[in-house]
Amino acid sequence: MLYNLLYPLSDHWSFLNLFQYITFRTIMAVLTALAISFVFGPMVIRKLARFQQPIREDGPQRHVLEKQGTPTMGGALILLAVVTATGLWADMTNPYVLLTLFATLGFGAVGFWDDAVKLVKKNPKGVPGRTRFLIQTAIVLIMAGLLQYVVNPGVFGQLAFPLFKNLLVDLGWLFLPFAVLVVVGCGNAVNLTDGLDGLAIGPSMITAASFLIIAYATGHIGFASYLGIPYIPGSGELAVFCGAMVGAALGFLWFNTYPAQVFMGDVGALALGAALGSVALMTQHEIVLMIIGGVFVMETLSVVAQVTSFKLFGKRVFRMAPIHHHFELKGWAEPKIIVRFWIISIILALIGLATLKVR
Repeated sequence: MLYNLLYPLSDHWSFLNLFQYITFRTIMAVLTALAISFVFGPMVIRKLARFQQPIREDGPQRHVLEKQGTPTMGGALILLAVVTATGLWADMTNPYVLLTLFATLGFGAVGFWDDAVKLVKKNPKGVPGRTRFLIQTAIVLIMAGLLQYVVNPGVFGQLAFPLFKNLLVDLGWLFLPFAVLVVVGCGNAVNLTDGLDGLAIGPSMITAASFLIIAYATGHIGFASYLGIPYIPGSGELAVFCGAMVGAALGFLWFNTYPAQVFMGDVGALALGAALGSVALMTQHEIVLMIIGGVFVMETLSVVAQVTSFKLFGKRVFRMAPIHHHFELKGWAEPKIIVRFWIISIILALIGLATLKVR
């Protein structure tokens, strides 16, 4: 909004030329989202105090003792910070920004509904999984359809592979189910990871910071040409959105770090995952997302392996899934699990970013 309002006035006031630079607006988005989190965080937590997280009876028993009574739905604070900072500093006529916000808010609404059902009906299972999946799929199909057939026909629908400069696979109409796999999969993977204090928000922040760099590079013809990655005009504006995510995540972590004052709930986890999946889709770095977001992939695969093994052989692969609960039951302290998963996430982010150059 500030970009759209003030940059046109740069002919009269030269200092407003700052608004043409994505780097400046990205930094301001980070700081704005961070400030919103710090200013409104305590108030939001007080308001959410009556909405206490229902603790899974089949989870680790110590959670019933230690985490009972912690307010949830703190992801609303993340959404407030992301949307406000993006609205202030991004070009709000940019279709990539608008579609990403659409997916983020759509998944956030699904998560809010799920959290509300859990809290009102005291049912830890929330909205039936099939219903959530159908709504999420519809949101992604709308976003991906507009992306492929309206926003930039001929550009989207191709799958780029890291380590290869010119290897593009034309997906055609398969781009739509592929987009569902990426965005819905990422949204629910982040949700599965959100089981310990700060466990999901740390890798989310690291992944968003990585895609800030990727988005800027794909939207810059010089960098894209030099690195041999797809050049997508206008996608650089997503760096501002990613910056808002980084600031919002960092601010939320202040309150969510162990021992957490608030949980993000599905409203935050689903929204963050959808945002990351959407940015990966629009920058054509879906496979790189699997590398950088490897912690989310690992958590999801642990659940798949556990369920499959139990149904087929009647045996469990892990003591409990997702895998962070396995380490809890092995006796690892919660902060140790969290920090080690963050370290893994940083390593994976460096590997993923390295693929930009190694081609």
